Amino acid sequence: MAYTCNLGSGQQIFVEDRGNQTIVTLMSGSGGQQQQASSGFSTGKWTKPPTLYRMGGGAILRIDTEGGAHFISIQSNGMSAMSSMPTLAGAEVAQMQQTSTSVASEPTMEPMQPMEPMQPMQPMQPMEPMQPMKPMKMGDMEMRANPMEMRMGNMQMSMGDSQPARQSGRNFCPQCGAGVSASDRFCSNCGHTLN
Repeated sequence: MAYTCNLGSGQQIFVEDRGNQTIVTLMSGSGGQQQQASSGFSTGKWTKPPTLYRMGGGAILRIDTEGGAHFISIQSNGMSAMSSMPTLAGAEVAQMQQTSTSVASEPTMEPMQPMEPMQPMQPMQPMEPMQPMKPMKMGDMEMRANPMEMRMGNMQMSMGDSQPARQSGRNFCPQCGAGVSASDRFCSNCGHTLN
């Protein structure tokens, strides 16, 4: 046996006798969304239809069985078995209707429609190779990146060259740029080996 009752505010209760168990399902839905919470209570087999009392912000469900009456408190945040008979003064008895439909057999959601396939991504365009750096000029100073060279007036410096740079008869250390003599084997400034 199963009974249902509309509690108002988009809530509906479904009560089902399953032998020694009473299954209570509280369903609430608004705006196309539906939620449901079910709880099972060991009550024994029913001897008569359940009675639902509306009180304040919730309801109390009475289940009569061969072992006596059982009371279940139903609130918006859950359900629980009550250990003693509640005071039902001023409670409104709600109309419960017998139903042959089980909650488990009711469809809860419509099947999803298949999604449209996504368009394939366009391949990325290859990046343009970087252009070699052009020599920089400022007044009478000129710099090149590859190989690293710097000229200023009648002076010239090159990086990465193991030979001392020669300019206007003077020698320079390739490591630190200090002036060296043609006969020096080591730079007197940084100690770099000169050839």
